[in-house]
Amino acid sequence: MTIYPKLIKDALEKVRYPGTGKNLVEMGMVEDNIRIDGNKVSFSLLFEKPSDPFIKSVVKAAETAILTYVDKGIDIKGNIVVETRQTARPEPEKLLPEVKNIIAISSGKGGVGKSTVAANLAVALALKGYKVGLLDADIFGPSQPKMFHVEDARPCMVEAEGRELIEPAENYGVKLLSIGFFVNKDDAVLWRGAMASNALKQLIGDANWGALDYFLIDLPPGTSDIHLTMVQTLAITGAIVVTTPQDVALADARKGISMFLGDKVNVPVLGLVENMSWFTPAELPENRYYLFGKDGGKHLAEEFQVPLLGQIPIVQSICEGGDNGSPVALNPESITGAAFQLLAENVVEQVEYRNKNTAPTHRVIVTKK
Repeated sequence: MTIYPKLIKDALEKVRYPGTGKNLVEMGMVEDNIRIDGNKVSFSLLFEKPSDPFIKSVVKAAETAILTYVDKGIDIKGNIVVETRQTARPEPEKLLPEVKNIIAISSGKGGVGKSTVAANLAVALALKGYKVGLLDADIFGPSQPKMFHVEDARPCMVEAEGRELIEPAENYGVKLLSIGFFVNKDDAVLWRGAMASNALKQLIGDANWGALDYFLIDLPPGTSDIHLTMVQTLAITGAIVVTTPQDVALADARKGISMFLGDKVNVPVLGLVENMSWFTPAELPENRYYLFGKDGGKHLAEEFQVPLLGQIPIVQSICEGGDNGSPVALNPESITGAAFQLLAENVVEQVEYRNKNTAPTHRVIVTKK
């Protein structure tokens, strides 16, 4: 039997794309590059996105249609090339090529102020002139949209690098993406681990982050498969662990540090941040009340031989700033603003130490008056 391109197209008209009811030729998916060499037939099918879930099933259906309606002896298996209108997402090792440093911010347990530290660190870095991005990877408790006063933002798609990418929201000089932008803020996110991990991969690999000096990831509390997804997806520069001086929090922070230093994760720990180190009343700025114990974070840092990057006091303005979407780091003259500025300086020094292997001039806020 003589094989002609029209016979191949006639067979492909029998194959319908799932969900549309239209056949492959009608949808313009069959490229005009049908090549016939004896019984060998090859051509390309054009899909919209490289992540199309029906690629394998459509290719299989196309092969079956040609063998059924043209000739069973045709050599077609493996000869259908898949092309896409959009460029494929880069491989993990090539993700975020314009980002210089990726920092994971973690905590062993919830309630220690990890997200507050992440938000204010991002703002403090931006105030120093760095290009900063922040990914709210706390899928089940996203709080960054509120802290940045962008709860009503709905990121749109933009054309970049030959692909349609999510354009991050931006405020206070920080680019921001969160699952909170894509779900009802009053609804619980009931996802299995795989769904959460895939969503985060999209917020990383399918977003227009552009050139950044620092890309901060606000991880969920504890240790989970999301943490493994992050370290397997990105080349993380280092991790910051947030704790309070309280023994219960320190016990969980110890596990968090061990996770990053373990063989399965193997991410450098840039240092420890002790949050809620002491309470200082606004009317008595010189007074310090150690509500959760004293220097617990400092002792834990010494135990693991990692830097204590900063001690953040409790003042009423931190809570108010988070609720109002105005991070306290925006006011570097305040007690807490100065603490976050110093934290940012220490983080930069640690990153430069990792990158250049030169000893940092490390400073912390001392607890002695």
